Amino acid sequence: MTNPIGHRIRQGPGKSAEALREKPDLPVHSRREFLGVAGAVGATALWGDFARAASGDITFGYAAITWNGRDLDAIREVSELGFPGIQLRAPIVRAYGDRPASLKEILDRHNVVMVALSSGGMRIDPAFEKEDLEMHTKNARFLKEVGGLYLQATDSRPGRDLTRDDYRRLGRVLTELGKRTADMGIPLGYHNHMHNIGERPDEVRWVLDAADPRYVKLELDVAHYQMGGGDPVEAIREYKDRLLFLHIKDLETPIPAGTGGPSRSYRFVELGRGKVDLPAVFKALDEIKFRGWAVVELDEVPDNARTPKESAQIGKTYLEGLGLSVWGNIRIRRTGPGGVR
Repeated sequence: MTNPIGHRIRQGPGKSAEALREKPDLPVHSRREFLGVAGAVGATALWGDFARAASGDITFGYAAITWNGRDLDAIREVSELGFPGIQLRAPIVRAYGDRPASLKEILDRHNVVMVALSSGGMRIDPAFEKEDLEMHTKNARFLKEVGGLYLQATDSRPGRDLTRDDYRRLGRVLTELGKRTADMGIPLGYHNHMHNIGERPDEVRWVLDAADPRYVKLELDVAHYQMGGGDPVEAIREYKDRLLFLHIKDLETPIPAGTGGPSRSYRFVELGRGKVDLPAVFKALDEIKFRGWAVVELDEVPDNARTPKESAQIGKTYLEGLGLSVWGNIRIRRTGPGGVR
């Protein structure tokens, strides 16, 4: 099937959630298999092939954060909009931690796969290491039982000046977590984020340089990266062998009539309504032949007159205007003057 401008698209309605879980064709390995493969092909190449397949192949999920805890509404409405995947946050573990099969049944009924679980932050204080590792490992186990794909981890920036040892320590702790999730077949993605240790491009690089690339991949948030002073297009190229999945979002800065310095005056808006050059982002993903998931995220609805579903529809309409199908299986190409190549 093709869309009117010739993109191949995947069949939408009727596609099972079980089939969607196979979408990135990412093999499930034990830690021993990870190490064996790494020894043969090199650490940085371990997961490279899935993110650099022969054709651009992006499938879009949507993040439930916009619904502010109303996760069942989010699952239903994301499905109604045609997105085949959703990202849920850690509170879902409290609600369904002792009955993951119930959540899996809800997701399957709506033909939606849990692309990722936002597991929260890792603290670099050694006093919290055991507690944090146990919590995130428990979350990864829940994610596995629900049939989800990726574990997202951020960090917690301490209220003091950072040293290079702090970035190295975060990289080491993330590596230990990644080893544990790898044993379950759950890849770990480190999420760059404003106000966190991995905020600026150099900080993201220091963390990833300190982490074992076999176990810690990058979940690139294009808007956070830009607000942190970076170019998301350059990040896609720099980390092409380490991209696990992405957050696709847009950014308004500075906020009209906002207070504070321009580096802290921002808010997230619907796709196409901010300053992130999203066509350039998709062009870069095509250049590196990225294959996998991109989750559209909007932290909150910027206009109280709209609902989360209406904001999500704006994002979907924007993607379709670029010739992109949320169901993926496309080859990105020129769609006209100023369009995606």
